[in-house]
Amino acid sequence: MRGRVLRTRWIVRCLALAWIGAQAQAGGALRHFDIEAQAAASALNEFARQADITLVFSSALVARHQTPAVHGDFTVVDGLKRLLDGTGLSFNQVSISTIAINAGDAGNARNPPTSDAANDPAGNDNPNKGGSNVNHRGLFTRIAGLFAMSGALLVGGRAGAQDTANQAAPAPAATDASAANTNTLDEVVVTATAQSTRKLDASFQVTTASLEEIHDVNPSSSADLLKIVPSVWAESGGGEAGPNIELAGYPGGSGAPYVTYSINGSPVYPSHNLSFLDDSSMFRLDDTVERAEMVLGGPGVLYSDGQMGLTANFILREGSATEHGDLGITYGSEGMYRIDGFYGGQLAKDWYFSIGGFYRESDGIRSSQFPADDGGQLTITLTHDLEQGKVMFYGRELSDKNLFIADIPLVATGTGKSVTYSAFPGFNPLTGWFAGSGIQGLSVQECPGCAPLTANLADGRGADLHTFGSDFDIDVSDGVHLANKAQFTSGDMPTTGIFTGSAPPVTMASFIASAVTAANQNAGAVAAGGLATGGTATYVNGGGPVNPNQYVMTNGFWVVDKDIQSFTDDVRFSFKLMPGNDLTVGGYFAAYTSNDTWYLGNNELMTATPNASLINLALSNGAIVSENGLTSASTFTLVDRYTGRNVALFASDNWRIDKWVLDGGFRVEQQKVSGTIENDSSENLSTNPLSLWNQGVSVPNGTWTTYSCDETIALGNEHECTQFKKTKSSGAVGATYEITDHMSVYGRGDYGVHFPSFDDLRSGTPQTENIRNLQIGYRIQMPTLYADVDVFRRVFSGVPFQQFVTTSTSTENVVFTYGTSSTGIDFTTVWRPIEHVSLGLTGNWQDSIYIHVLAPGGAGADGNLLQRQPRFQARLTPAYDVPVPWGDIRLQLTYSYIGLRYSDPGNAQVLPSYQTLDAGIVNEIGDHFEVRLQGTNLTNELGVTEQDARALSGTSGTAGGFALGRPIFGREGNIQLKYKF
Repeated sequence: MRGRVLRTRWIVRCLALAWIGAQAQAGGALRHFDIEAQAAASALNEFARQADITLVFSSALVARHQTPAVHGDFTVVDGLKRLLDGTGLSFNQVSISTIAINAGDAGNARNPPTSDAANDPAGNDNPNKGGSNVNHRGLFTRIAGLFAMSGALLVGGRAGAQDTANQAAPAPAATDASAANTNTLDEVVVTATAQSTRKLDASFQVTTASLEEIHDVNPSSSADLLKIVPSVWAESGGGEAGPNIELAGYPGGSGAPYVTYSINGSPVYPSHNLSFLDDSSMFRLDDTVERAEMVLGGPGVLYSDGQMGLTANFILREGSATEHGDLGITYGSEGMYRIDGFYGGQLAKDWYFSIGGFYRESDGIRSSQFPADDGGQLTITLTHDLEQGKVMFYGRELSDKNLFIADIPLVATGTGKSVTYSAFPGFNPLTGWFAGSGIQGLSVQECPGCAPLTANLADGRGADLHTFGSDFDIDVSDGVHLANKAQFTSGDMPTTGIFTGSAPPVTMASFIASAVTAANQNAGAVAAGGLATGGTATYVNGGGPVNPNQYVMTNGFWVVDKDIQSFTDDVRFSFKLMPGNDLTVGGYFAAYTSNDTWYLGNNELMTATPNASLINLALSNGAIVSENGLTSASTFTLVDRYTGRNVALFASDNWRIDKWVLDGGFRVEQQKVSGTIENDSSENLSTNPLSLWNQGVSVPNGTWTTYSCDETIALGNEHECTQFKKTKSSGAVGATYEITDHMSVYGRGDYGVHFPSFDDLRSGTPQTENIRNLQIGYRIQMPTLYADVDVFRRVFSGVPFQQFVTTSTSTENVVFTYGTSSTGIDFTTVWRPIEHVSLGLTGNWQDSIYIHVLAPGGAGADGNLLQRQPRFQARLTPAYDVPVPWGDIRLQLTYSYIGLRYSDPGNAQVLPSYQTLDAGIVNEIGDHFEVRLQGTNLTNELGVTEQDARALSGTSGTAGGFALGRPIFGREGNIQLKYKF
């Protein structure tokens, strides 16, 4: 009885205060609402502003919810019903100007809340703090809102009552936020953080995208998606796999050494700078991904694998109490057929599941006369809600074959920065590639008496991976939280592809003349057959003699196999030591292996045409320059077996003091790597001295290296390392100040380390790289503007450089070390000047140079711009939403500008600036159907991302007016029909 009286007094007090301060009534008057679909917290704040009322809610309750758009004239009650439709949230009016948001019947909700939202994502001890929770309309309504929250708690507001004790009731299975709008500072991010944080409070650069927004970008690969990160330049012209990914101010030049791809916070593979292996090649985008979070620098040095570069974390969609899913069919103009599907639901009480994936087959924009991309992926999740948390298990099976594309011949006009590239005669630079049925197969003897090595270009640079993981979160006790993320990956990452040599095309007559000169300098060939005076070239396929004016070149048919395994585990304990303070301590363990077998070389003489033909060449003295097109067998054979282990301990502390959010942390990590490398010998596989093509073959000889290495650089390939052990530390501090509820400034300083990979040990360069990184940024969100701008300063030291320089007779490994210094600015903005119209702009400017370059391979590079990275790049995206009677139509254009770059540290190989135009139309038909029509590079721009990857740094790479380069893909379009339920 006493409790009822007390509740009544609280309610009366709330109603009285609310009436005193009311500026508007939540009654029957009509109000105009114009609210876009977005995260629930932002939508509720905007609703409160437009309705001129106070909405009271817990940020933990509404986190991860998405609300539909509300446009039109409604009463406050009707408008709020529309806003909350399908979210599983409900409300009750506790005063004439104050409404409390509560948890509804989650079992009947279309999008029930996620268990990840159980804790206040901002880490607030006061759930009323900030505009993310309460919309303030003056002093009296602020007071009214405070007492209204108390009233809501006393009359049974479930989520609010839990927040009062700073605890959260276990939530039903995860919400599906795959259609969320992530341009809001209230969005919660979990990547590179101790637990989670709002964008408003993050003291580091972060880019997010929901599945719907990923589809809008229309990426050609998981690497291509990174173009939405303002300070990332991803060269995805190599196809679905094998890109080069550059980060502003980070050294690079090949692969993606400073990029981690993670699934639910666990790295796919814990070593990121291995040759013929990058994280993006082990990950495919499909409808099983709910959202992506990409964090560059910042506290990433502390957690998980301690990545000091970019962490791209992909959160999987899960099942929920409400069955949901989609099925999509896509056709691409390049002959691509693809099917995507996802389904999630409930198995039993507190048990939820999902299953989904894709399968596709494509001829490829660069036609190869066989399927360029062929394969698919299957992902399954199983989620169980616990009394104070949840556990989620997932499995991911990837089996995919992808055509690998390297450089093609181009016409080079001009010199220096004025150089331009155009189509080589008979070779379309936007659609052409050497691969075709005439060179698809390889059969070559690589060692005395052994069976021939056979390979097929259709196997490409693919993936056959099996991934299993778990994600465990639980409140152990009051104020103590345990999180554990574990993942196992195993499989094969083969590369079978054409790699262009170091010389542009020449005529058949010129090639014969060079072959005659080389043969006449071969004492054994001259002794056996005398001097050569000419030669005869014929097509391998029986097509007769080759025209002397036909352009030809030698390209390598490289065969690489990487058998990999890894296990990672990240465990964290978080303690709420006092109001506003959270301490996290944890550990990270990684064990991984890579068993490699490489056959580089296998150079073939072929026509410089798309879908090339192989050529046999015999000289007049009987010398065989090429047989079945082969001018050599393997020139660099490698067999190695490496094992790595990393162990780390870390601690971080987070303080919220009024409008300040402060954090700091420290990590100490030890890496130990051991392995064996089989030595090779140069052998002649033919006793005939006139058989020039299979002389000097690199053959494993059965002996193994026994060297061990420390962090002393070996200039040149003087020895190989089989053992390495080193312990290093990293640290970070950051601060954010909330100027207002929708505006903040932030700053961060961190230092990190990058341990050597297996390749660095093998090359004799096992030193650890170091980075010092400073960032200062500003964020703002207003009804018409969202912006995030930061300025950075980065300094690297002890970076190894490795490049395979190929000639017709050998493959050399060039190595040296260097440092870098960079300053730059990143920007992300979205402006909505009028209803239904938005204008997005992202980009980066940087001044990044080489410093402290050690000779011999890098001589003269000091002060040069970092290779491959544009000083300026930007993407401008205007969009227009058109409401129609049957749904909505979204029109979108994207103009991209990529500035001038250099392909080599010597800054001699110029890559001119270029622009592209992409477009898309998305039509939502009713509640269940969606049609997408999208196209990329609609103007068929010739943009070159690489100029002869195997030409020595400091040389122009051009000869006779020709060059080698890797252009972007030409025009491509696709249409998709999707059914959602």
